[in-house]
This record gives sequence, C-alpha cells and structure tokens, in this order.
Amino acid sequence: MNFRSMLLPAALLTALPVFAARADDAPPICTDRPTKANGTCTVPEGAWQLEADVGNATHDAHPGSSTDTLYFVNPYLKYGIGAHTDIEVNWAPAVRIRTKADGDRQTTRGSGDVYVRVKTGLYSGEVFSASIIPFVKAPTASHGIGNDHWEGGVAVPMSAAVGGGFTVTIGPELDALADADGHGRHLAVTNLVNIAHSLTGPLSVAVEYWRQDNHDPSGRVKQESADIAFTYLASPDLQLDVGANIGVNRATPDHQLYGGMSYRW
Repeated sequence: MNFRSMLLPAALLTALPVFAARADDAPPICTDRPTKANGTCTVPEGAWQLEADVGNATHDAHPGSSTDTLYFVNPYLKYGIGAHTDIEVNWAPAVRIRTKADGDRQTTRGSGDVYVRVKTGLYSGEVFSASIIPFVKAPTASHGIGNDHWEGGVAVPMSAAVGGGFTVTIGPELDALADADGHGRHLAVTNLVNIAHSLTGPLSVAVEYWRQDNHDPSGRVKQESADIAFTYLASPDLQLDVGANIGVNRATPDHQLYGGMSYRW
C-alpha cells in the first residue's frame, strides 16, 4: 500500500470525530469489525451504522508469482429493522489487484460484489449470546475482480464472557460456493476462535485463529490464518481499528494489513 493510496483513508479518520456527537451515557457501539469474527449484537432498531475498511492490503506470493489486492474503502452499511434484527449491505467501490508472474505485470481495477446479510439475535444474556446471519452475494464485481456467480451461506456466531475481562467467540459458517469450473456449487465450512480483552480504557485487543475448508470438486482447499487486531473506542458511537491477518499455510495469503472505522447514528 503506497503513500498516496493511504491519503484518503487518513483524511477520513481525521474528519470522523467531528461527526461523533452523542450523549456520553449512550451504550457503546457494537460491531463486526475488525477481525473475521462476527459480533452477536445487532444495530439498535431505527439506527444506522457504517463499518468500513479505509485501507486493506493483501499480499500473496508463490514461486514465480505474486498477487497484491488493495481495497481503498470497503463499507458495510447496517440498519436496525427490529429489536434484535438488522439488515446489512456491503459493496467495495474501489478495488485494485496487481499480479506478477514470470516477469509480466498486470493491474486490474474495478468494484466488488454486493453482499446482503440479515442478522438476528437468538439469545442474549450476561454470559452467553448467539445470533444467526444468512447472507447472499450478488455477482456485481468488475471483470477480473469477482467470479460472476451468485453465492451465499449462513453464519452462527456465539460469544461467552469467561472471566477476567476476556470474551471468547466462535463463528461456525456454511457457504454454498460456485465450483472453480463454473458449473454447480459446493460446500465450504468455516470456523474460528476469537479471544478479546480490554487493555486499558477504550483500547482493546483480539487474537484469532481462522480456518476454512473449501470442498471444490477440483480439489479441496484448506486455508488457515492467525489474526490480531486492536480497537479504540473514540466515543460511544465511533470506533477505530487496525489489524493483521497472517497466513499459516501455503493456500492462505501471506499477510493482510488493514485499518478501519465504525460509526453509528
């Protein structure tokens, strides 16, 4: 990620606190960012919430080739449609993919697919909470960015407060993905373990192990990553974050670095 590509994200992060004005006694914003784990919470009924990368760079290298993917922004817009349900729409308007292979270089620019999710809280207690998130992906991405196929799935995040200020979240997910040859669909099974802890005041850290088993007919692909992220609660309605995901096997991108924000109004 070069300097110029970070100017817009930096400007956005600088400007956002101007708009973060709500009573100090408001409950803190609850988000699905920044790790791969989903939160079990939903956006309050009638409220809007924006959660977005403002710079997300992934590097994946193999002998003789490499791929660098950059999302300049990647927003999720959420709206609370019930006491325990919200609807969420994601679309990345600016994506850049640079590939190098055998000395040749190619750059693809465009926009991403549209994701629509509905999250419903199943149970919320002082110690344990759970929700369900069915979702669908519409193939709206530019040529060379997406796979031009409808896909979908369902995630069921579950969280538990385990004492000492620690929260453990697991995130089982089933996806129906398009086959690599474009004919038919297959199952992908995802799970993770996320451990979050408050460090001091508004600053928190989360560490995570993530795994996906993709059962494509052309050959099973297993991806694994070790992730870490930090969040800073700038106000009850504004959260800033940074994080890194490190691939732990050859099928997973080498590393992913990102920064982002979440804002509720």
